[in-house]
Parts: sequence; C-alpha cells; structure tokens
Amino acid sequence: MPKVKIVVATRMAKEAFLANSALGRSLAPLRSLLPFELCLFAENTQGLPLIYNSVISATKDDPAILIFLHDDVYICDFLWLRSVAQGLRQFDCLGLAGNKRRLPRQPSWAFTDENLTWDEGQNLSGIVGHGSGIPDYTISAFGEPGQTVKLLDGVLLACSSHTLHSHDIRFDELFDFHFYDLDICRQFESKQLKMGTWPISVIHESGGAFGTPAWQDSYKKYLEKWGS
Repeated sequence: MPKVKIVVATRMAKEAFLANSALGRSLAPLRSLLPFELCLFAENTQGLPLIYNSVISATKDDPAILIFLHDDVYICDFLWLRSVAQGLRQFDCLGLAGNKRRLPRQPSWAFTDENLTWDEGQNLSGIVGHGSGIPDYTISAFGEPGQTVKLLDGVLLACSSHTLHSHDIRFDELFDFHFYDLDICRQFESKQLKMGTWPISVIHESGGAFGTPAWQDSYKKYLEKWGS
C-alpha cells in the first residue's frame, strides 16, 4: 500500500475537528486498519488551493497518494484507502461524483447552466450519501461509479503526487473555496489525463454554497481564465 496523505482544511481548532467534525470522528477508528498521514490545517482562513499546493510541494521528494477532502464528510467505508489506491490504477484523478461531459459555461459538475439546472442522469456518475450521519441520511445515486468523467466534485479528490509533479499540475490560487475543482479538472483534461468516479461510501453533511456572491465572483474568474 503506497503512502497516503489526507489533506484537510478546517475552520475548527484541531481538538474540535478531531472530536466533533464528521471527518475527524470517522477517521479515528480507521487509522488502525490502514496507515495514513493527516495533513490538517486547523483554524484555516486561507483558500483551499493555497493549502493544497503546500502539501503538493512537500511531496516533491516524498511521493504519496494525496486525498483532498472536506471536513464535513463522514467516511463509512472501512477499507476506503485500499479502494482509492485501486481506483488510481485506473484513473489519474478520482472523486465521488462527476459528469461525463463538459458544456460551455458549465458552473458545476452537476449543473448545465447559470440557473443551476441539473444535467440529465445519463451524463452523471457516482454515489454520495447526504445527511447528518448514520442513520439520518439519504443516498444520492447520480449514476454508476467507476466511469470516466470530465468534471469531478471537489468534496473528495484523489491523485498521485507523482502525477501532479510530472505533469506540472497545481490548484490555481486564483480561486479560494469555489471552482478550484472544475479548474483542476480542466488542467487534467488539457494534459490528456484520465479522471473518473469511484465507489467509496461516505456521507456528506452539506450540499454546497451555489449562487452566493463569493461563488459568483469565482465563476467570473473561471470563465475569464478558460473562456467558457
């Protein structure tokens, strides 16, 4: 099993994250099954790309599987790290949910336009639980996982540090908490690398902050960078 680094930024203090967050609580019992290094950025106010890139830089001579993960995700899969490693034999970058196509001006992996219109199910892939934890959750089955996609949800992104360094891919620090995921997917696509969804059982506590002023500002930057 390759070395694994789980990269998490949280507004919580370290002790509160470990005791109260969905991710902190779910990771604790899993540590005994498969080893991992938790790269925790507590009391964070910086944009996610800045945090994520600092860990990428540190792996230049210390290769690892990197899993960029939100703090409101409860891991329900005991052998999820083994599953991630298996998925990265098939894909250069993987996530929980994504879209098999990419449309002009698409504002999210799931939506087709600025009105946040859901794409048709035939274009979506992945399964994610939503709710406050077991047993209070529902399952969002977007489509069969294990499929090649062009856009991934940034709630969980996993890739090899070697892939990032060898192809000169980094998170764009132009973004903070929105559109960093779509942007890096565009980078993977431009380098002709393969992205896909993978079956990992999790429960996500939030549904995103679409349409807020901060989201709109990042969307504008995204369109200015990529043109569509």
